[in-house]
Amino acid sequence: MSADNRYFYEPSKGHGLPHNPLNAIIGPRPIGWIASRNAQGQRNLAPYSFFNCFNYDPPIIGFASTGWKDSVANIVETGEFVWNLTTRSLAAQMNQTSAALPRGTDEFEFAGLTPIAGNIVKADRIAQSPVSFECKLSQCIQLTAANGDKIDTWLVLGEVVAVHIEKHLLNAEGIYQTALAEPVLRAGGPSAYYGISDELRFDLHRPTL
Repeated sequence: MSADNRYFYEPSKGHGLPHNPLNAIIGPRPIGWIASRNAQGQRNLAPYSFFNCFNYDPPIIGFASTGWKDSVANIVETGEFVWNLTTRSLAAQMNQTSAALPRGTDEFEFAGLTPIAGNIVKADRIAQSPVSFECKLSQCIQLTAANGDKIDTWLVLGEVVAVHIEKHLLNAEGIYQTALAEPVLRAGGPSAYYGISDELRFDLHRPTL
């Protein structure tokens, strides 16, 4: 294919587009809806669009925060957090928790969500969310550029120490039904999200040689 058919840019020189396409290309992504408490017990709840799972055994999940936000400060202070699944029915409330509220504001209360104490960690999970992971802090890493310059972005990794799943999301064989949960996925731009459905599913099996 001719180079004329490819849009090319170097990120350090700007992309020249109406909106940075990076998070639209690397997407859609699951949402890191992160609940935490500070050392004084004050709750915090915030969504992060850079979130994923990084290891099976032990299970490690993580999210990246641009800036030293309350979630990061709380997790480093207490060593604990809870991830909650964002579903289509919870999308509006998840979005409410992204508001820039004064420090110490209880986002659970602000968004009309019910906190439930964790079984193992002190951070609360969201009662309305059908899946929650209680986590212990594994690492908090400040990112660096290729030249070694430190970036004001922090990668928080946590080991999942407890899992809560609403039973209706497990079929008769005990298999988790991803589409049935109606997860919300973050896409590009300031407001784009996606859902998934069983109609869009296809299966591929790893080849054997």
